[in-house]
Amino acid sequence: MATDVEAPTTADPQKKGFRFPTAFTVLFFVLLLVWGLSFVIKPGSYAYVSCDGDAPKPIPGSYQVSESSDLDIYDRVYDLFLSPVNGLYGVREAAASQPDATAEQTAAATESCGADVPFEVVTAPGSTSPYNSGDLTGAVAVFFFVLCIGAFITVTMKTGALNAGIARVTHRFRTRGTTLIIILMVIFSIGGTTYGMAEETLGFYVLLVPIMIGLGFDRMVGAATIMIGAGVGTLASTVNPFATGVASAAAGIPLGDGIALRVLMYLVLTTVAIAYVVRYANRVKADPSRSVQPALPGDVELAAEAVGVPPEMSGRQKSVMWVFGLTFLVMIYSVIPWSDFFPAMDTHWLTWAWYFPELAALFLVMSIVVGLIGGLGEERMVGSIVAGMGDFMGAALIIAIARGVTVIMNNSGITDTVLNSLEGVVSGLSTTVFAIMMFVVNIPLAFLVPSSSGHATLAMPIMAPLADFAGVSRAIVVTAYQSASGWVNLFTPTSAIVMGGLALAKVRYDRYLRFVFPLLVILFVLIAVFLAIGAATGLGGPK
Repeated sequence: MATDVEAPTTADPQKKGFRFPTAFTVLFFVLLLVWGLSFVIKPGSYAYVSCDGDAPKPIPGSYQVSESSDLDIYDRVYDLFLSPVNGLYGVREAAASQPDATAEQTAAATESCGADVPFEVVTAPGSTSPYNSGDLTGAVAVFFFVLCIGAFITVTMKTGALNAGIARVTHRFRTRGTTLIIILMVIFSIGGTTYGMAEETLGFYVLLVPIMIGLGFDRMVGAATIMIGAGVGTLASTVNPFATGVASAAAGIPLGDGIALRVLMYLVLTTVAIAYVVRYANRVKADPSRSVQPALPGDVELAAEAVGVPPEMSGRQKSVMWVFGLTFLVMIYSVIPWSDFFPAMDTHWLTWAWYFPELAALFLVMSIVVGLIGGLGEERMVGSIVAGMGDFMGAALIIAIARGVTVIMNNSGITDTVLNSLEGVVSGLSTTVFAIMMFVVNIPLAFLVPSSSGHATLAMPIMAPLADFAGVSRAIVVTAYQSASGWVNLFTPTSAIVMGGLALAKVRYDRYLRFVFPLLVILFVLIAVFLAIGAATGLGGPK
C-alpha cells in the first residue's frame, strides 16, 4: 500500500485556486520560519549539570546571553542546507566538564541534584553535525523502524493473510463498529498513559485504516482511533517514564506525586476523546457526505470486501496472522519499563528495555519469517521487503525533516533563550492562575521541542522551582508540562508522529486539523479546569 502524503481522489477532484500544501511543504515553511527567527532571537545558554552521570540539565538562574552568535551567514545557510541530513543522522557534541564553575553555579547544581548526589557542572551540549562525536540527535533509528514496518506489512499482504484477516474482522464487527473503536482507543490510550506509546503506533495505520473503511467509516476514523487514542493517553500520562518519569526526576519529586489528579484526568479526557471520535464515526457512517476526508481510489473496493461472508482462511494464512499479532505484542511488551513498576522484574529476561534499533530488527526478521511461513519463496519475499520499504519512504522522510527543525534551533543557540523568556512570565501569580499559566507557557515550548523527554529535561529544572515561590506543588508543574506536550503533539506539524501517521493513513493535514480542532478546544478547557482544581485543593500533589 502506498504512503503518499496526498493522492488524487475521485470524490475530491482537482480545483483551481488555493489547495493546502503537502506535509513536506508545511514542514519546509516551518523550517524556514524557525531558521529566520534564529537571526532575530539572541542566542544564549544556561550552565548545565550532570547528576551522577545522567544527561546534563540546565541550572536554574544560570542563563547568559551570548554577545554574538558564533555562526556567520555561511554557517547558517549550511545548517539549513544540512537540516534534513542532521534530522536523520546528526550527532550532537557531548557536554564537556566545566572546571571553572562559579560558586553560584556550584551551589545551584548542588540544590538541583541533591546534597548526597555526585554531580559535575558541564558546558551546554554542542552543535549537531553528521561529523561530530557525541549523542545521536537525528531520527535515523525511527526512520529505519518505519521502513522495516513497511517491509513487514507488505510481506504479510503478499501472503494474502492480511486482506483475508481484515475481511474476517470487518465481517465480525460489521454491526459493532462503535465497539471496535472504543476497544482500540482504550488499548492505545493505556499504552500512551503507561509508557508514552507514540512512534510505535506508526505500525498500526496500514492495518486499521482498511478495517475502518470496510466497516463503513472513513480514513479519518482509522487515523483518529490510533492518533487520538494514544495521544490523549500520553497527554494524561499517569506513570509514563518518558514524560512523567523524566519530568518528576528533573523536578526532584517522586513519580507518584500528583498521580491522583493524573488518573482522574486520564479517565475523563479519554472518555471525552472516545465520545468525540465515535460521534464523528457514526455521523459519517449514516451520511458519508459529512466526511472531512473524501474516499481515495481503492476505498470503494475495500468497503465492498465487507459485503457477504468472506472465505475461510487457509492454514498458512492463519499461521501468518498469529505471527503477525504476536510480533506486535512482542513490540508492546518489549518497550514497557516493567522494572519501574515492579522492581522484582529488574532483569533483562523480564524487562527488555528495547528501543528502535531492536524494534527495527524485530520487524525485519519477522518479515522473513512471515515470508517463509506464507510460502512466498526467496525472490518474491525479497522483492516484497524492498517494495514495502519504498512504499513507506515518504513517511520516513517526513520524520527526518521534522527532526531537522529542532536541530536548527539547537545549532543557532536559541532554544535556551526561548526557555528563559518563558521563565519570567510565571512570577507572582495566584496558585490557580500559576497552574494554568504553566500549561500555557509550555505550549510554545512543546511546539519547538516535540520530544516529551527532551522538553522535560530542558524545562523542568527551570520551571519546577517556580512552584515553590507560588506555593504550589511541583507535581502541578509536571502535570502542566505533560498536558501541554501531549496537547500540542496531537496536531503540531513538527511532530513526526502526527505527520508520519497522517501520511500512512493518507489523510491530508488540513483536513485533520479541521476534524480535531473542536476536540482540542474541549481538551484545552478541561486541562485548565483540572490544573486549577489540583492547585487549589492539593489534589495535584503535596507542597
